[in-house]
Amino acid sequence: MTELSPQSNVGDIASTLPGAAEVFRQNGISFCCGGKLSLAEAAAGQGLDVAPLLDALRALEDGAARTAPEETLPLIDHILTRYHATHRTELDWLIPLAEKVEMVHGDHEEAPLGLTEVLVALRDDLESHMAKEEQVLFPMMRQGGHPMIRHPIGAMRHEHDTTTDLLRGIEHATHGLALPVGACRSWTALYTGLEKFTGDVVAHIHLENTVLFPRFETAA
Repeated sequence: MTELSPQSNVGDIASTLPGAAEVFRQNGISFCCGGKLSLAEAAAGQGLDVAPLLDALRALEDGAARTAPEETLPLIDHILTRYHATHRTELDWLIPLAEKVEMVHGDHEEAPLGLTEVLVALRDDLESHMAKEEQVLFPMMRQGGHPMIRHPIGAMRHEHDTTTDLLRGIEHATHGLALPVGACRSWTALYTGLEKFTGDVVAHIHLENTVLFPRFETAA
């Protein structure tokens, strides 16, 4: 991620910085429909001073990787258990729950129409991506790297961009994870789960892109 500034793109920040999406939600900033705006433009649109927003986002950036192990091998294990396994478990119940909410509330003007389709595509995307890391990239890293490791890392970075686009699809289908007044328990549980899940995916990508991958790209 490039250095944060008032000219930084809202959509890019939300999809690359763990926790930024929630900061935007709390300040009424849409990072889906309004994702093409700069941070300064989005703040002005809500009558906000951009400086406190920048401070909050920079604090997130400073702390983004602090909860993960510093050593490389424990870091890989952390990614496998904290993110790979968790994504699989959560998608197993998020997809049928999304299908239920769409079916029951499909005639509601704020229904998350198309959400199930997006989640299925995201599951397939993540499963393919994580399998490549587990079977190819991480074993190479455990062995200390390889002169050609830049190529699989480059492919993983490219796939992260695809995953980010799918996350924006969730944001769009759910109207920014905004629950309508009187939403049932299933709808509420779905959006609560999605908020946690999408935050995890952003944190997962950030950890690999900014912490793990550069260690091997520099060595190669």
